[in-house]
Amino acid sequence: MRTYITALGDEWDFIAKKEMGGERYATKLMEANEAYRDTLIFPAGIELTIPDIESRIPAVMPPWKKGR
Repeated sequence: MRTYITALGDEWDFIAKKEMGGERYATKLMEANEAYRDTLIFPAGIELTIPDIESRIPAVMPPWKKGR
C-alpha cells in the first residue's frame, strides 16, 4: 500500500484511474478509506491509502506476445 495526497477537486474515480489504473477500482479505493466514503469532491491535502491491486496475467499468452 501507498498513500496519495488529494488535490482540490479530486474525485474517487479520477484518483482510482490515476493511481490504480482504472475507474473500476474506485470501490476498492473507497473501501480502503472508509472515513472519507461520503466525500464526493475532495479538498486539497487529504491523505488517502491506495490499496495494492492484483495484476492479472492471462493464462494463455497471445502468439504476438510469446516472442520468437
